[in-house]
Amino acid sequence: MHVARLSLTDYRNYARAELELGPGATVLVGRNGQGKTNLVEAIGYLATLGSHRVSGDQALIRAGADAAIVRALLSHGDRELLVELQLNRQGANRAQLNRSPVKTRELPRYAHSVLFAPEDLAIVRGEPSVRRRLLDELLVQRTPRLAGVMADYERVLKQRNSLLKSARARGLAVDKLTTLDIWDERLVVLGSELIDQRLALIEELREPLAAAYRAIVDADHGPGMTPSLSIDGADPDAEPEASVGALESTIGTRERFSEALRVLRPKELERGVTLVGPHRDDVVLLLNGLPAKGYASHGESWSFALALRLASAELLRRDSMTGDPVLVLDDVFAELDRLRRERLAQAISGFEQVLVTAAVLEDVPAPLVARIVHIEAGHIVESESSPESPAEHATAVTTEGEAADV
Repeated sequence: MHVARLSLTDYRNYARAELELGPGATVLVGRNGQGKTNLVEAIGYLATLGSHRVSGDQALIRAGADAAIVRALLSHGDRELLVELQLNRQGANRAQLNRSPVKTRELPRYAHSVLFAPEDLAIVRGEPSVRRRLLDELLVQRTPRLAGVMADYERVLKQRNSLLKSARARGLAVDKLTTLDIWDERLVVLGSELIDQRLALIEELREPLAAAYRAIVDADHGPGMTPSLSIDGADPDAEPEASVGALESTIGTRERFSEALRVLRPKELERGVTLVGPHRDDVVLLLNGLPAKGYASHGESWSFALALRLASAELLRRDSMTGDPVLVLDDVFAELDRLRRERLAQAISGFEQVLVTAAVLEDVPAPLVARIVHIEAGHIVESESSPESPAEHATAVTTEGEAADV
């Protein structure tokens, strides 16, 4: 699959933008703050229902506008699909497929992409929430219905936390919280499904992760992933070494979840917050048997993060009926040394469509410079083929851009 055309209306710093694309590699080049990332961010949103830069949608809507619209014409063989998303300041977002209304959570079923960004270093060095998001975004692309399960879990979690805070404020005893049992049951049903889905995904990622890491580093550092589950006693606030030895059990996930809630209820009432569940879990990333967080060098951390993204792309490629996901590399090559640039370029060369953003064209390895699109102050001002590929062209037109990224 590839994006044949991207259209934006009132998205970030673009009043209107039209970008024609094709298979192969395209480089969006321009100085920082001109709007390069905004273009690829929009593509990523269709696949993951979120931005890799901000947690909410409001920042994606152009200043002064009530809504932003993202349209993408997706092409797979001789089939085309028009995907449209409207992000609203007020009310729910809306989506269409070939002009017919659909639920927004259906979009990842059709739009698949994997985005590499400088922020990916936080996958290795950052908080557990970053690693949870990595897994959940991949789960939604592979099984879109899980977006609904995740949303339902968040709603139940919010209600349960509200009840715990209210009970703490009123000084209620543990045995007086009978209504909590109803929320516990729903939390366990939804949370157990998410936990089991994540565990299965971690297992599936092991082999492609090892292969991707070898491709980028040309060495076997034994990259691995170990789930750290709060229902088994793992403490997300502890140091990485303390999380590796999370308790294991032959008891089912639901039973362990229910038992953890029962045991921790007094502590939860004291703190007014739910202390176990998929919202408190982590996955420990390992190199040579040691936690990468705290032990891996800067280069090793980058290689691990890139390998995780590449492994994700391989899983999507393997399972998708629409072919390869779109690979997006947002200003990544500026962060890498020459060897890693060349190895990463080689590792992704077989994918149908690769979109690269760069402030300096020389940072991009030559095999990826097939088409060049120049971005300046929210305008696509020029497009061209590289000297090596004079027959290939990417055409683009925009109007009315603002001056800088929102």
